[in-house]
Amino acid sequence: MLKVGVTGGIGSGKTLVCSVFKSIGIPVYNADIEAKKISNTDAETISKVKTAFGDDIYNNKGIDRKKLASIIFTDEDALKKINAIIHPKVRVDFKIWCKQYNHLPYVIQEAAILYESGAYKELDFTINVSASEETRIERVMHRDNTTFEQVKERMKNQLNDQERLRLADFNIINDENSMILPQILEIHKKLIRLKE
Repeated sequence: MLKVGVTGGIGSGKTLVCSVFKSIGIPVYNADIEAKKISNTDAETISKVKTAFGDDIYNNKGIDRKKLASIIFTDEDALKKINAIIHPKVRVDFKIWCKQYNHLPYVIQEAAILYESGAYKELDFTINVSASEETRIERVMHRDNTTFEQVKERMKNQLNDQERLRLADFNIINDENSMILPQILEIHKKLIRLKE
């Protein structure tokens, strides 16, 4: 079974692409969702996060995402700290999750910071989802009800498009002019062939 990563800049449409892969029968592990679960349920992780960021980083609903975001998106050391706590746990969880799909040709890990976290090194192939910066900013502002400046601040913590394209094995263009389904099906065919 091949392990394939799907990544892309904020607002590129990773989740949309992964939903299409799911609809054709490919299991998708969403690293960002699983990281949130781990940060709210794993006792060791909770303890380490509280030690690093203070007890008030958690509220009665779990980790205070807004508070954490306001810290890590403006402080590179804080971002490295949280990643060092959470990412090793996500990697272990992904390996365990994969075991149930050994009979399939491939599975997908969706992750916003696949390259930045180093997780791509444990995968067989990676797919980058790309769209113009203007399109991505517009999507995120609309989706998250956020400002242009806040989106730009978050983008600063991700690799630029050129670097992601250089590292990726495949690229899917998700702008208003390109149909994604044919691109996904072409990659799917190639991955099936590679596994044969």
